[in-house]
Amino acid sequence: MLDLTEVSAFLAIVDMKSFTRAADALGTTQPVISARLKKLETATGRHLLERHPRLVRLSAEGEAFLPAARALMVAHDAAMFPLTTLPRRLRIGISEHASGPDLPAILGKLAGASPGLRLEVALGLSAKLLDAYDAGALDVAIVRSDARQRDGEFLRRDVIGWYAAPGWQWNRTEPLPLITLSGECGLRALSAKALDGADIGWVDGFLGGGVAAVNAAVSAGLGVAPLARRIAPSDAVEVGRKLGLPALPPARIVLHASTRDPDIRTALRILSAHMRGG
Repeated sequence: MLDLTEVSAFLAIVDMKSFTRAADALGTTQPVISARLKKLETATGRHLLERHPRLVRLSAEGEAFLPAARALMVAHDAAMFPLTTLPRRLRIGISEHASGPDLPAILGKLAGASPGLRLEVALGLSAKLLDAYDAGALDVAIVRSDARQRDGEFLRRDVIGWYAAPGWQWNRTEPLPLITLSGECGLRALSAKALDGADIGWVDGFLGGGVAAVNAAVSAGLGVAPLARRIAPSDAVEVGRKLGLPALPPARIVLHASTRDPDIRTALRILSAHMRGG
Protein backbone atom coordinates (compact mmCIF):
# COMPACT_ATOMS: atom_id res chain seq x y z
CA MET A 1 0.00 0.00 0.00
CA LEU A 2 1.14 3.50 -0.75
CA ASP A 3 2.10 5.84 2.08
CA LEU A 4 0.12 9.08 1.74
CA THR A 5 2.96 11.16 3.19
CA GLU A 6 5.18 9.90 0.39
CA VAL A 7 2.55 10.63 -2.27
CA SER A 8 2.06 14.09 -0.77
CA ALA A 9 5.83 14.71 -0.95
CA PHE A 10 5.86 13.67 -4.62
CA LEU A 11 3.00 16.04 -5.48
CA ALA A 12 4.62 18.90 -3.54
CA ILE A 13 7.87 18.47 -5.48
CA VAL A 14 5.97 18.42 -8.78
CA ASP A 15 3.94 21.52 -7.91
CA MET A 16 6.85 23.49 -6.43
CA LYS A 17 9.43 22.25 -8.97
CA SER A 18 11.87 22.20 -6.07
CA PHE A 19 12.73 19.82 -3.24
CA THR A 20 13.55 22.74 -0.95
CA ARG A 21 10.27 24.59 -1.53
CA ALA A 22 8.34 21.33 -1.20
CA ALA A 23 9.98 20.79 2.18
CA ASP A 24 8.98 24.31 3.25
CA ALA A 25 5.39 23.69 2.19
CA LEU A 26 5.17 20.44 4.15
CA GLY A 27 6.96 21.82 7.20
CA THR A 28 9.94 19.47 6.98
CA THR A 29 13.46 19.34 5.53
CA GLN A 30 14.88 18.61 2.11
CA PRO A 31 16.53 15.30 3.18
CA VAL A 32 13.18 14.07 4.54
CA ILE A 33 11.43 14.94 1.27
CA SER A 34 14.14 13.14 -0.71
CA ALA A 35 13.79 10.07 1.52
CA ARG A 36 10.00 10.01 1.07
CA LEU A 37 10.35 10.21 -2.70
CA LYS A 38 12.88 7.38 -2.70
CA LYS A 39 10.53 5.20 -0.64
CA LEU A 40 7.65 5.98 -3.01
CA GLU A 41 9.76 5.06 -6.03
CA THR A 42 10.72 1.81 -4.31
CA ALA A 43 7.07 1.04 -3.46
CA THR A 44 5.84 1.75 -7.00
CA GLY A 45 8.88 0.31 -8.75
CA ARG A 46 9.05 3.45 -10.88
CA HIS A 47 11.56 6.22 -11.41
CA LEU A 48 9.21 9.19 -10.96
CA LEU A 49 11.38 12.32 -11.14
CA GLU A 50 14.48 13.46 -12.96
CA ARG A 51 16.77 15.82 -11.05
CA HIS A 52 19.06 18.23 -12.87
CA PRO A 53 20.96 21.31 -11.67
CA ARG A 54 18.30 23.99 -11.07
CA LEU A 55 15.60 21.76 -12.55
CA VAL A 56 13.27 19.01 -11.34
CA ARG A 57 10.92 17.39 -13.83
CA LEU A 58 8.72 14.35 -14.21
CA SER A 59 10.03 11.21 -15.86
CA ALA A 60 7.81 9.37 -18.33
CA GLU A 61 6.77 7.01 -15.52
CA GLY A 62 6.14 10.02 -13.27
CA GLU A 63 3.86 11.55 -15.91
CA ALA A 64 1.86 8.31 -15.96
CA PHE A 65 1.68 8.12 -12.16
CA LEU A 66 0.75 11.80 -11.57
CA PRO A 67 -3.04 11.61 -12.33
CA ALA A 68 -3.46 8.60 -10.03
CA ALA A 69 -1.47 10.33 -7.28
CA ARG A 70 -3.67 13.42 -7.46
CA ALA A 71 -6.83 11.30 -7.49
CA LEU A 72 -5.60 9.41 -4.43
CA MET A 73 -5.08 12.61 -2.43
CA VAL A 74 -8.44 14.02 -3.55
CA ALA A 75 -10.14 10.83 -2.37
CA HIS A 76 -8.29 11.04 0.94
CA ASP A 77 -9.35 14.65 1.47
CA ALA A 78 -12.95 13.81 0.54
CA ALA A 79 -12.97 10.99 3.08
CA MET A 80 -11.49 13.14 5.82
CA PHE A 81 -13.47 16.32 5.21
CA PRO A 82 -16.79 15.11 6.74
CA LEU A 83 -14.89 14.34 9.94
CA THR A 84 -13.65 17.90 10.32
CA THR A 85 -15.47 21.02 11.44
CA LEU A 86 -17.54 23.15 9.10
CA PRO A 87 -15.62 24.94 6.33
CA ARG A 88 -13.49 27.77 7.68
CA ARG A 89 -12.41 30.91 5.95
CA LEU A 90 -8.91 32.23 5.51
CA ARG A 91 -8.76 35.97 4.90
CA ILE A 92 -5.56 36.91 3.07
CA GLY A 93 -4.35 40.41 2.25
CA ILE A 94 -1.57 40.71 -0.35
CA SER A 95 0.29 43.89 -1.19
CA GLU A 96 0.02 44.94 -4.82
CA HIS A 97 3.82 45.09 -4.88
CA ALA A 98 4.09 41.52 -3.55
CA SER A 99 1.72 40.05 -6.14
CA GLY A 100 2.60 39.09 -9.69
CA PRO A 101 1.29 37.35 -12.79
CA ASP A 102 1.62 33.96 -11.07
CA LEU A 103 -0.63 34.92 -8.15
CA PRO A 104 -3.82 33.33 -9.56
CA ALA A 105 -1.96 30.03 -10.06
CA ILE A 106 -0.55 30.21 -6.52
CA LEU A 107 -3.99 30.80 -5.03
CA GLY A 108 -5.42 28.02 -7.15
CA LYS A 109 -2.84 25.57 -5.80
CA LEU A 110 -3.54 26.74 -2.27
CA ALA A 111 -7.28 26.23 -2.74
CA GLY A 112 -6.71 22.80 -4.23
CA ALA A 113 -4.49 21.75 -1.35
CA SER A 114 -6.87 23.13 1.30
CA PRO A 115 -10.43 22.02 0.39
CA GLY A 116 -11.67 22.72 3.93
CA LEU A 117 -10.80 26.42 3.73
CA ARG A 118 -12.74 29.18 2.01
CA LEU A 119 -10.24 31.71 0.72
CA GLU A 120 -11.01 35.43 0.80
CA VAL A 121 -8.26 37.47 -0.86
CA ALA A 122 -7.78 41.23 -0.99
CA LEU A 123 -5.09 43.22 -2.82
CA GLY A 124 -4.06 46.62 -1.53
CA LEU A 125 -1.38 48.87 -0.11
CA SER A 126 0.90 47.42 2.57
CA ALA A 127 0.06 50.03 5.22
CA LYS A 128 -3.70 49.59 4.78
CA LEU A 129 -3.42 45.82 4.83
CA LEU A 130 -1.48 46.02 8.09
CA ASP A 131 -4.24 48.22 9.53
CA ALA A 132 -6.81 45.59 8.54
CA TYR A 133 -4.63 42.82 9.99
CA ASP A 134 -4.22 44.68 13.29
CA ALA A 135 -7.97 45.28 13.43
CA GLY A 136 -8.66 41.55 13.01
CA ALA A 137 -10.16 41.92 9.55
CA LEU A 138 -7.42 39.75 7.99
CA ASP A 139 -5.89 36.48 9.14
CA VAL A 140 -2.82 36.90 6.94
CA ALA A 141 -1.01 39.92 5.50
CA ILE A 142 1.75 39.59 2.90
CA VAL A 143 3.36 43.02 2.65
CA ARG A 144 6.51 45.04 2.10
CA SER A 145 8.23 45.12 5.49
CA ASP A 146 9.38 48.72 5.14
CA ALA A 147 5.74 49.77 5.49
CA ARG A 148 6.30 49.74 9.26
CA GLN A 149 9.59 47.88 9.77
CA ARG A 150 7.81 45.07 11.67
CA ASP A 151 8.78 41.49 12.26
CA GLY A 152 7.27 38.80 10.08
CA GLU A 153 8.14 35.63 8.21
CA PHE A 154 10.62 36.63 5.51
CA LEU A 155 9.54 35.37 2.09
CA ARG A 156 11.84 36.99 -0.44
CA ARG A 157 13.70 40.13 -1.45
CA ASP A 158 12.52 41.99 -4.58
CA VAL A 159 14.89 44.28 -6.46
CA ILE A 160 13.17 47.57 -7.30
CA GLY A 161 13.97 49.42 -10.50
CA TRP A 162 12.72 52.32 -12.63
CA TYR A 163 10.64 51.01 -15.55
CA ALA A 164 9.41 52.75 -18.69
CA ALA A 165 8.16 51.84 -22.15
CA PRO A 166 10.80 50.96 -24.75
CA GLY A 167 11.99 54.11 -26.50
CA TRP A 168 10.44 56.42 -23.90
CA GLN A 169 12.34 59.71 -23.67
CA TRP A 170 12.46 62.13 -20.75
CA ASN A 171 12.46 65.80 -21.62
CA ARG A 172 14.89 66.98 -18.94
CA THR A 173 13.58 70.54 -19.11
CA GLU A 174 10.48 69.18 -17.39
CA PRO A 175 9.96 67.26 -14.11
CA LEU A 176 10.20 63.48 -14.26
CA PRO A 177 6.66 62.04 -14.64
CA LEU A 178 6.25 59.43 -11.90
CA ILE A 179 3.79 56.54 -12.18
CA THR A 180 2.68 54.93 -8.90
CA LEU A 181 -0.23 53.06 -7.35
CA SER A 182 -1.67 55.98 -5.39
CA GLY A 183 -0.78 59.02 -3.33
CA GLU A 184 -0.65 56.79 -0.23
CA CYS A 185 1.67 54.19 -1.76
CA GLY A 186 4.72 53.56 0.41
CA LEU A 187 6.92 52.95 -2.63
CA ARG A 188 5.81 56.30 -4.05
CA ALA A 189 6.96 58.02 -0.85
CA LEU A 190 10.27 56.13 -0.95
CA SER A 191 10.83 57.03 -4.61
CA ALA A 192 9.90 60.66 -4.08
CA LYS A 193 12.38 60.90 -1.20
CA ALA A 194 15.12 59.36 -3.35
CA LEU A 195 14.43 61.77 -6.23
CA ASP A 196 14.35 64.76 -3.88
CA GLY A 197 17.65 63.62 -2.36
CA ALA A 198 19.19 63.46 -5.85
CA ASP A 199 17.79 66.94 -6.64
CA ILE A 200 15.65 65.57 -9.46
CA GLY A 201 12.36 67.34 -10.01
CA TRP A 202 9.34 65.12 -10.43
CA VAL A 203 5.58 65.24 -10.82
CA ASP A 204 2.78 62.70 -10.52
CA GLY A 205 2.37 61.56 -14.10
CA PHE A 206 -0.16 58.91 -13.17
CA LEU A 207 -1.76 57.69 -9.94
CA GLY A 208 -3.39 54.32 -10.59
CA GLY A 209 -5.78 52.13 -8.70
CA GLY A 210 -3.68 48.98 -9.01
CA VAL A 211 -0.74 47.29 -10.67
CA ALA A 212 -2.73 46.70 -13.87
CA ALA A 213 -3.44 50.43 -14.19
CA VAL A 214 0.18 51.32 -13.41
CA ASN A 215 1.44 48.85 -16.01
CA ALA A 216 -0.96 50.22 -18.59
CA ALA A 217 0.35 53.73 -17.92
CA VAL A 218 3.94 52.53 -18.28
CA SER A 219 3.20 50.74 -21.55
CA ALA A 220 1.41 53.86 -22.81
CA GLY A 221 4.58 55.89 -22.26
CA LEU A 222 3.20 58.19 -19.56
CA GLY A 223 6.37 58.15 -17.47
CA VAL A 224 8.55 56.04 -15.18
CA ALA A 225 7.35 53.64 -12.48
CA PRO A 226 9.30 52.23 -9.52
CA LEU A 227 8.49 48.51 -9.66
CA ALA A 228 9.82 45.04 -8.97
CA ARG A 229 10.71 43.20 -12.16
CA ARG A 230 8.16 40.48 -11.33
CA ILE A 231 5.21 42.90 -11.63
CA ALA A 232 6.54 45.29 -14.31
CA PRO A 233 5.05 45.04 -17.83
CA SER A 234 6.75 42.34 -19.86
CA ASP A 235 7.75 44.85 -22.53
CA ALA A 236 9.03 47.52 -20.11
CA VAL A 237 12.73 48.31 -19.73
CA GLU A 238 14.73 49.34 -16.67
CA VAL A 239 15.92 52.92 -17.28
CA GLY A 240 17.38 53.94 -13.92
CA ARG A 241 21.05 53.97 -14.93
CA LYS A 242 20.34 55.42 -18.37
CA LEU A 243 18.43 58.36 -16.88
CA GLY A 244 20.73 58.82 -13.90
CA LEU A 245 18.01 58.06 -11.38
CA PRO A 246 18.89 57.13 -7.79
CA ALA A 247 19.06 53.47 -6.83
CA LEU A 248 16.13 52.24 -4.76
CA PRO A 249 16.54 49.77 -1.88
CA PRO A 250 15.16 46.25 -2.38
CA ALA A 251 11.80 45.40 -0.86
CA ARG A 252 11.58 42.71 1.82
CA ILE A 253 8.36 40.75 1.40
CA VAL A 254 7.10 39.28 4.67
CA LEU A 255 4.09 37.31 5.88
CA HIS A 256 2.16 38.13 9.07
CA ALA A 257 -0.26 35.50 10.40
CA SER A 258 -2.28 35.37 13.61
CA THR A 259 -3.87 31.92 13.41
CA ARG A 260 -2.74 28.87 15.41
CA ASP A 261 -5.11 26.44 13.69
CA PRO A 262 -2.91 23.50 12.52
CA ASP A 263 -4.79 23.07 9.23
CA ILE A 264 -4.51 26.76 8.42
CA ARG A 265 -0.82 26.74 9.40
CA THR A 266 -0.34 23.92 6.89
CA ALA A 267 -2.05 26.02 4.22
CA LEU A 268 0.18 28.95 5.09
CA ARG A 269 3.30 26.82 4.68
CA ILE A 270 2.10 26.00 1.17
CA LEU A 271 1.40 29.68 0.44
CA SER A 272 4.77 30.77 1.83
CA ALA A 273 6.65 28.20 -0.22
CA HIS A 274 4.97 29.36 -3.44
CA MET A 275 5.47 33.06 -2.64
CA ARG A 276 9.17 32.45 -2.01
CA GLY A 277 9.64 30.72 -5.31
CA GLY A 278 7.16 32.74 -7.32
